[in-house]
Amino acid sequence: MYETTNIKQKWTLMLKIVFPILVTQIALYLVSFFDILMSSRYGSADLAGVAVGSSLWLPVYTGLAGILLAITPIVAQLVGAQKKDEVRSVVQQGLLLSLALSIVIIIILFLVLEPILQAMSLEMRVGKIAKSYLMAMSIGIIPLFAFNVLRSYMDALGKTRVTMFITLLSAPINVFFNYLLIFGNFGFPELGGAGAGFASAITYWLLFLIAAFIVHKQKPFQQYELFKHWQSVQFSKWRDISKIGVPIGLSIFAETSIFSAVTLMMSTYSTAVISAHQIALNFTSLLYMVPLSISIGATVLVGYEVGAKRFKDAKAYSGLSVGTAVLFSFFSACILFFFREQIAGIYTTDNDVIHLTIQFFVFAALFQISDAIQAPVQGSLRGYKDVNVTFVMAIISYWVIGLPIGYLLSKYTDLGPFGYWVGLIVGLTAGAVTLSYRLISIQNKKKSNPKA
Repeated sequence: MYETTNIKQKWTLMLKIVFPILVTQIALYLVSFFDILMSSRYGSADLAGVAVGSSLWLPVYTGLAGILLAITPIVAQLVGAQKKDEVRSVVQQGLLLSLALSIVIIIILFLVLEPILQAMSLEMRVGKIAKSYLMAMSIGIIPLFAFNVLRSYMDALGKTRVTMFITLLSAPINVFFNYLLIFGNFGFPELGGAGAGFASAITYWLLFLIAAFIVHKQKPFQQYELFKHWQSVQFSKWRDISKIGVPIGLSIFAETSIFSAVTLMMSTYSTAVISAHQIALNFTSLLYMVPLSISIGATVLVGYEVGAKRFKDAKAYSGLSVGTAVLFSFFSACILFFFREQIAGIYTTDNDVIHLTIQFFVFAALFQISDAIQAPVQGSLRGYKDVNVTFVMAIISYWVIGLPIGYLLSKYTDLGPFGYWVGLIVGLTAGAVTLSYRLISIQNKKKSNPKA
């Protein structure tokens, strides 16, 4: 990264940072995308089972992986402040922390998964597929979390193109193993939805090994010698990472888990409704990769400028990030509204599911702008290392406002399952407004007191 002096240079640098992140996010997302898409081609029960499994897994993964995202602003500020000697220690401790988190998740998964699934009103076959999918997926938890640390480190150095090339491999690898293990091709066992879990686990292991090799051998990463001079566990470093990472993880958990909570609460509806909801959510999440990538880029750029005490430049990057995301939101809303029937047809040939999915897409189009605002605003706040108030705002917006409204509308109006999506729109809008206010407050504070 480098210092910029005008808006054109900032825009150019932002696009250089964000575009590879976008490709990276899409590539990672396509793992679950193809799990659901290819499972839907195997059978409706497998689609519903993988959908439920993904809904249980996604908030856990994104929330705990969010803790490891603290590596990005920490390293970015260290590099901006020319404190390069501290980088290796931070990343090494991040890797050790990722291992500890992975082990805890695997243990908890084996202990609580069966009771959770039994408590849900699922068809027996759907519940069995969901369990098999998650058990298979657990094999890849350790490399997935370690990869997140290495990716955050590489992104913090501004080398987002490297992570882009690594994760671009994930989609074809995952599709290949899905083809073998879901459908039982070339003599492999026909595992259905469970095969998607095994395919994802294999993909995560390969991604981690490739990333570790590049970090160890290639410039500019090798100058930090991440895998040399290992130190024992330093709980003080874990505490520093967690102080920033836990609020980030909880904020991400609050946002992603509300979508999963809605999916789980819809388990009282038919398999067709669950499938349609998951298809709409799956494609909408693909579009969300753009504002999410801008958010990650904002964290890197704002963090770098804050570390160098250039607060005016940090504010400029925040504004550019939000403006770019909002501009894209109009495009994504048009895609969802005008091509909803064609998109639904990609996932399934079931006419009932297609009809329901088309209706869900209309509501999905409505929350594109709110999503486009709150994502880069959160990313900018992380660049300032302002994470605690952000977490509280996220909890209130999504869980205190959004989910209760969705529940009431679904139970006491004719909206039915669509009421939950209205609640999502309200929650995301509340989050966009409150987080924007927080960002403006932080920027004004830095302007009046740069040492604050």
